[in-house]
Amino acid sequence: MRIALGLEYDGAAFCGWQSQPGGCGVQDHVEAALSQFADAPISVVAAGRTDAGVHAVGQVVHFDTEAERSREGWVRGPNAHLERAVRVAWAKEVPGDFHARFSALARTYRYLMVDQPVAPAIGRTQLGWFHQPLDDGAMHRAAQALVGEHDFSAFRDAQCQAKSPVRHVTRIDVRRRAGLVDITVRANAFLHHMVRNIVGSLVYVGAGRQPVEWLETVLNGRDRRLAAPTFAPDGLYLAHVDYDQTLELPPASPHPLLSPC
Repeated sequence: MRIALGLEYDGAAFCGWQSQPGGCGVQDHVEAALSQFADAPISVVAAGRTDAGVHAVGQVVHFDTEAERSREGWVRGPNAHLERAVRVAWAKEVPGDFHARFSALARTYRYLMVDQPVAPAIGRTQLGWFHQPLDDGAMHRAAQALVGEHDFSAFRDAQCQAKSPVRHVTRIDVRRRAGLVDITVRANAFLHHMVRNIVGSLVYVGAGRQPVEWLETVLNGRDRRLAAPTFAPDGLYLAHVDYDQTLELPPASPHPLLSPC
């Protein structure tokens, strides 16, 4: 039997999604809780491997098990063994050929940022920060150059192991909401640090360090050295993963910081 779970977690409490020798990955905690509840070893596969400090409200994983539990049980049971920084939001039995990563049609990340002289004390690990006001309109206009299928080598981390730098971005929005700069990026898949590198370059435009046209020049240059430094992970969220609607997977849990996309 194959089960899919929806997860929410505070990335500041972990060293990233992927399992680590010291057991500090979100994956380590989720697998330990599931194995304890199922009374058998369980390994999970995730839709995306988030970095240290990156959060999720829409992470999706799958696993195979012979344990017979109710749908509600697969939510309440693991949560009873998990620390509060990670929660199972929903569970659903899925077809045997479902794959959390390879069945995904698209992924949406959100970056929330405060642009003020003093960094916030409250929510400091949930929000990014820049020390001066940003022109969100200029950032939005610049971002539109990235929509479409492109070689994103300029926004790819040197340690990225993806076979191809080509990705298809279907949407980038930058808007101001409730005093925050809210950046939404949707694509079929992402390269390592791709969103954080895009955010860093958008901040250069918003701060007036570069013109709107600069982002397109960086993209076409296909050289990571042309773009801005990687931005901090604090305000980044894996917000949603799209699958075939016939699977009828539940939506991501509502979150007070993240309005509907």
